[in-house]
Amino acid sequence: MLRKETRANLKLIIVYFIVLNIVTFVVYGLDKHAAKNRWQRVPENVLLLLAFAGGTPAAYFARNYFRHKTIKRPFINRLRLILIVQICLLVLYILFAFRGQA
Repeated sequence: MLRKETRANLKLIIVYFIVLNIVTFVVYGLDKHAAKNRWQRVPENVLLLLAFAGGTPAAYFARNYFRHKTIKRPFINRLRLILIVQICLLVLYILFAFRGQA
């Protein structure tokens, strides 16, 4: 059973990721809209930073949904690298968090 403060922290983390992914999806959509209308664009570094901060699922979903940033190879490679780093960090966390509990 999780302690009360652990449950509170877990809820906060879940809310953070939900809000961040919603924001990421919206920003990718706004950038696609700006691209279509030749308005000022969201810098790629901002899009990648949102993914790096935890919005990677929304970034991939938005890319497919809006058909945005699907051809630009440097962007795709950077986003892929962010995903790989996040997966590695998650695996390491799981390995260390549950070490010795079997």
